[in-house]
Amino acid sequence: MEGSLHRSRWLRGLYFAAGVAALVAGLMGIVLPVLPTTPFVLLAAACFAKSSDRFYNALLNHRLTGPLIADWRTHGAMQRKTKHWAALMMVLSFGTSILIMDSFWHRIMLLAMATVLGVFIWRVPVRPESPADPTAAPASPET
Repeated sequence: MEGSLHRSRWLRGLYFAAGVAALVAGLMGIVLPVLPTTPFVLLAAACFAKSSDRFYNALLNHRLTGPLIADWRTHGAMQRKTKHWAALMMVLSFGTSILIMDSFWHRIMLLAMATVLGVFIWRVPVRPESPADPTAAPASPET
């Protein structure tokens, strides 16, 4: 995607502002139960690809965000362990929030949000395992 900056300086500025906002939301999603991190990081990468090679390459070369973006660009999917981690964090954060909330309607709202986010994560395809991947399960012997 390098070299695909938008021609309009004005639109590049809008893409850049949207990328910064998405990245901030993704960073907040690390600690807030209602914001998913990965979709916001992917959105930030898409915005930076249209506005700033410097910021786009910084995201691609970052040790945490780089693999997420690479998996999405290459496979249109997430690693299975990333999906499991996301599901675990979702259950822990939403579960805790629901337990400490006094209002019945807030609990219902949190449950609805958890359901929507859970369906979204469930629908994201799992990245195919490569044969050279050391985390892949060994092939079963044919009998």
